[in-house]
Amino acid sequence: MAHVDTLARKLGLRTDNHIFFSSAGLTIALLVLFLVFQDWVGNAFGVGREWIVTNLGWFFIIGVTVWLVFLVWVAISKYGRLRLGDDDDRPEYSNLSWFAMLFAGGIGTVLMFWGVAEPISHFSAPPFDGVEPYSVEASQDAMSISLYHLSLHTWAIFTLPGLAFGFFIYRYKLPMRVSSVFYPILKERISGPIGKTIDVFAVLGTIFGLAVSLGLGTSQINAGLSELVGLPDAVWSKVLIIGVLTAVATASIVVGLDKGVRRLSNLNILVAVGLMIFVLIASDTVFLLRQIFESFGNYAQEIVPLSFWNDAMAEFTSDGGWGWQGGWTVFYWAWTVTWAPFMGVFLARISRGRTIRQFVVGVLVAPSLFTLVWFVVFGWSAMRIDGIGGSGGPISDAVSESIPLAMFTFFENFPAATLIQGIAVVVVALFFATSSDSASLVVDMLCSGDGEAGPVRQRVFWGVTEGAVAATLIVLGGEAGLQALQQVITVIGLPIFILVSLMIIALVMGLRAEGVRVKPLTREEFREHNGQSTVTESDKVSSSPLARDFEDADDRT
Repeated sequence: MAHVDTLARKLGLRTDNHIFFSSAGLTIALLVLFLVFQDWVGNAFGVGREWIVTNLGWFFIIGVTVWLVFLVWVAISKYGRLRLGDDDDRPEYSNLSWFAMLFAGGIGTVLMFWGVAEPISHFSAPPFDGVEPYSVEASQDAMSISLYHLSLHTWAIFTLPGLAFGFFIYRYKLPMRVSSVFYPILKERISGPIGKTIDVFAVLGTIFGLAVSLGLGTSQINAGLSELVGLPDAVWSKVLIIGVLTAVATASIVVGLDKGVRRLSNLNILVAVGLMIFVLIASDTVFLLRQIFESFGNYAQEIVPLSFWNDAMAEFTSDGGWGWQGGWTVFYWAWTVTWAPFMGVFLARISRGRTIRQFVVGVLVAPSLFTLVWFVVFGWSAMRIDGIGGSGGPISDAVSESIPLAMFTFFENFPAATLIQGIAVVVVALFFATSSDSASLVVDMLCSGDGEAGPVRQRVFWGVTEGAVAATLIVLGGEAGLQALQQVITVIGLPIFILVSLMIIALVMGLRAEGVRVKPLTREEFREHNGQSTVTESDKVSSSPLARDFEDADDRT
């Protein structure tokens, strides 16, 4: 241990040496293992993924639904008025900047990748028995399934850890680590081997989750550049793109959160919205505006059955068995949950001062509404181009050939197609840069336990590491591409999924201890809670050391 401390001092690091060197060492060891034993590793992840999908797919599907229900309950309960931080804290960022940061740092790359590809995939190959491809029913189901995958449920995966981090880290001044969330369960052991093991898993999950996103984004950028300038669609070209994007993201890391992430987020959201407005105007505008409301209604009607749909009868009704759920829903939840530690800490950091109700409603509702509009504009436009009630078209052909081609084939049907395709490439690149510098900052915080950014060299190290992992996964996947990424992330996502599920228990214990001091709102408190600038003394909820809260909670209730 003394040698490790000496090395850390020589390198000028400001971090928890156990977490930093364990995470870095394991990441490097895994990279070497992946590169040296490519076939063996690929087979191992394939077997692991198949076992998880077959035996634990239900756990992923039902688990995320339980998280969403829990969050809704917390928001509407008496606990919703508690603040993420001290009682007199107020939000640091405006609502617009806050929304831009949480969106661009979250699933921007996913919307660009799947905005056309997923609706078209379900439109051309419906997952439900008896539904004809390219039919009206197939188009409606395709939109509802796409929204199920990328709206409320996805943001519930981000909101739960964000709420837990904000509550325990800012309200009770615990270190900014994932292990801090489990104080009600582990008590002082969060500072011991168990707590540090949790933090190392969180760091590894974040790195590999981002690497999969970078792999998807790189494939899409490669497809776009292939259309624009003839860049070959090959492993070496993807690795080259990763190198360039990592360099850009590292430059943003050096600038820091406020100057880097906020500016990139605001710029990126404007460009993305501009692209969406262009498609809305250039397509059948009236049809799309009507579909915004109709698709919302269909989604609201289908969200409950989709949330519990495990395809249990697949072996009797489908040749693919559990293959569809494993390749879509389980993959989505396993992939998204690897982002949970990163997004949780990031959301908590930019949301300090907001009430639990404001946080849950804002993080769940605002991005979900944007996702709805995005998918309606891009998804329905694409399905109209391919012909609803017909037999398919160029976009369906592109999806069957290569999913990353979908967006660029879609843009070929619009004026100034080459220009729009170029803008799309830039948007994907910006979304990656935003996610990467955000993740690097958060990984650095998870290792140090400090709410402030560490030395630049630490953040640069993690930024470069993320790029190296992504490049390794691209090399490992080879021609298999998306399938290989799905295998890796499904296996890595399982332990992170279990950790996030346990956060519900920790939160219930924490809220219960806090709740004995939450009184009904007075009229003045109600006004303050809903936006009045003044804070009354009666609105303040007294705080006490966390250990005393949990030890005395049973007696006081």
